[in-house]
This record gives sequence, structure tokens and C-alpha cells, in this order.
Amino acid sequence: MKVVITAQNEQPGQVMELRFGRAPFFCVYDTESGKWESVNNTTNMNAAQGAGIQAAQAVERLGAKVVITGHVGPKAFRVLEANQAEVYLAQEGLTVEAAMEAWKAGKLQRQLQADVEGHW
Repeated sequence: MKVVITAQNEQPGQVMELRFGRAPFFCVYDTESGKWESVNNTTNMNAAQGAGIQAAQAVERLGAKVVITGHVGPKAFRVLEANQAEVYLAQEGLTVEAAMEAWKAGKLQRQLQADVEGHW
């Protein structure tokens, strides 16, 4: 299974990005192979509007079923939910790798709705 974690840069050892739609990168972890891949999200990040929706569609194209981020808005959440992707929120200051380990250990709570308004 693939897990997407919002990231400030391409390195899983760096601090994760708290914004879903405007995250510069997605770090993608494959739970079966244990390998990381980085995906540039700057096209969606720089969108005048619809960044969250476009980012959620990118997650779908990646085949991810779990998203770990700091915050997600209502439109992006609806797209993720429609694609059966689970959303988990991680606290500020965690690295991408630490957020992944927290999820694996069951320390992150699944979100059942958006936690911020749009255009956050």
C-alpha cells in the first residue's frame, strides 16, 4: 500500500509540510517494499485556486490509500474520501519519517472530516 506524506522538500528525514494542497512535495512510502519516492507538487501548490482538489487527484493517480498531513480542507477531503483514501493528521515539527513511524505505530488518529476551512 502507498502512503503519501506532505513534505517541504524531497527528503523523508526533513520536517513535513502541514498544508495538504499547497505542499511542495509528497513523499510516498510503499509499505510493501519499504521504499520512498518523492513527487513534486509545485504545479498544484502554485495554483490560483483548487490546489487541494488537484493535490487530492494527484494522490489518487499515485494509488495512495493513506494521506498524512497537518491540515486538510473540505474540498480536498471530499475528493480523498471519494477515492477511499484515509486521512491522518500529524503534529507540527515531525519529520516525514517520524510521521510515517507514528502512523505505523497507530499513534495518529484518522480524520473523518476536514479540519480547516478552504484557502487555509
